[in-house]
Amino acid sequence: MNKPFQELTSRIQKEMKRLRVPGVAVGVWHRGREHSAGFGVTSVENPLPVTPETLFQTGSISKTYTATILMQLVEQGKLDLDEPVRKYLPELKLSDESVAEQVTTRNLLTHTGGWVGDYFNDFGNGSDANERMVKDIARLPQIQPLGKIWSYNNTGFNIAARLIEVLTGKPYEIAAQEMLFDPLGLGMTFFYPSDIFFTHRFVVGHHREHGRMLVSRPWAIGRAGNGVGGVISNVNELLKYARFHMGDGKSENGRRVIARKSLKAMRVAQINAGGRGEMCITWFRNEIGGVTRFGHGGATHGQQAYFFFVPEKDFALAILTNADEGGIITANAIGWAHELYFGVKTKAPKHIELKKSELGQYVGRYQIGTECFDLKIKNGMLVLQNIPLGGFPTPDTPPGPALPPMRFAFYEKEKLVGLDEPGKGAIADVIRGADGRVEFFRVFGRAHKKIA
Repeated sequence: MNKPFQELTSRIQKEMKRLRVPGVAVGVWHRGREHSAGFGVTSVENPLPVTPETLFQTGSISKTYTATILMQLVEQGKLDLDEPVRKYLPELKLSDESVAEQVTTRNLLTHTGGWVGDYFNDFGNGSDANERMVKDIARLPQIQPLGKIWSYNNTGFNIAARLIEVLTGKPYEIAAQEMLFDPLGLGMTFFYPSDIFFTHRFVVGHHREHGRMLVSRPWAIGRAGNGVGGVISNVNELLKYARFHMGDGKSENGRRVIARKSLKAMRVAQINAGGRGEMCITWFRNEIGGVTRFGHGGATHGQQAYFFFVPEKDFALAILTNADEGGIITANAIGWAHELYFGVKTKAPKHIELKKSELGQYVGRYQIGTECFDLKIKNGMLVLQNIPLGGFPTPDTPPGPALPPMRFAFYEKEKLVGLDEPGKGAIADVIRGADGRVEFFRVFGRAHKKIA
């Protein structure tokens, strides 16, 4: 174990103890060498040691696999990212007919569709699960104008996965296996409801309730969510996937999987994503101290993950955790990696104090889909009070416990930074309407509409 990796894992283990996260696996690829480690246990109820081979849900990192397959279909001449989706899915219906007519695959892959994106449902384990989910999406309200405002949109990837099914004539999971997993040699990467991964060591998710760490149930997010967040993998295979994306489009055994130019095209910025940086084709692009990284996070029921790579440095990091609080560790790991491997330290922006009269315009209730919160003023700062609505992994899932109140302070005009966990360091911004009034408060990746 080299010195930077040793320090990284030391910090991770300290945070695990502080936050009582049961298990973490982490892997780093740097200049031709791989280091990986596992800590803690798979479950507080049936504990087994976590190793680098232990399987976790990767959550929304899965979206990058979906996009990579679609880029393969672009190469094959079966898809144009800028043609209306209805050219390939004539049956597509959305609540706004003009949006349904115009939305493109590029909109889907860059989260610019504008309708409610945080909607989840379980249509069973049959091969028609995602097709049924896409029909269900038709009733979701349009919140932002098409293509104008970046706001994270999970359901856009249900449609993207359905495109893969229609264009290949195969269920999404089989297409992913044949077009990506098998060619890349990802033998420990799976989808539910395959029962093969159950024969290997895997984690369960956890959440904190009344001070106790409990197993989160149900385990699966439902087959309809596989193209959105269903990839199950380990840190070693994520690092192999990173090397592929940093490479020339060939697998490690020399097989051509995709053209290098297609992989590079996925890393071209498409739209500003607020506090998340710039949105590329599913990759988030961020630059700190001259180091440009491309990455994606993932969150499922009690599991949190993050994955990024820096092509110029031949570097990649994958970190997988099995608790909601693991999101704090994954967020910190980004900064730690920049410090330990590149000598770049992130600095918290300096706060700007606003008068209570100036803060008043931001006070109110904000919501998009299942995400809701109040903004209040306390001690000269805005305080975000989470309002759980439930709805994950199914619409009838009851609300869980509320997140603790989080202070947000301005550091630039209309830009804020979170001061308290779990939102510490999170960047938020304000989007105004044509009349100049506050219309959206964008935080945690969503442009929440002011509703009261």
